[in-house]
Amino acid sequence: MTLRKYLISMSVLSLLLWAVFVFIANSVDPEITNWLGFFLFYITLFFALSSTLTIFGFILRLIFSKKNLLFNSVRSSFRQSFLLSFLLIAILVMLAENIFSWLNIIIVILILSIVEYIFISEK
Repeated sequence: MTLRKYLISMSVLSLLLWAVFVFIANSVDPEITNWLGFFLFYITLFFALSSTLTIFGFILRLIFSKKNLLFNSVRSSFRQSFLLSFLLIAILVMLAENIFSWLNIIIVILILSIVEYIFISEK
């Protein structure tokens, strides 16, 4: 797959995922829904954020880092957007469950930093 096809397909997928998220957000009533409604809300938000952040991360890497191979930039931006999206969803879940604290955020950030370090050190 060429870079142009990748960017076009990711952009279309991102728009589709945001449309699905908006549909789910408008359809689910948080006061009467069960766990499935919350799961669909968070999972669609996660995938929509991941795809959007992947595109933006790749474009920023393309602009500012001319030394990296394109494949490495795509892989890094996808991995980091996945981790950042997980962090944002974890924060939202903690806020919804009233367990949000700075200690919990620091623990999640440390775990995600360790995961990122493991991926970087595999090279």
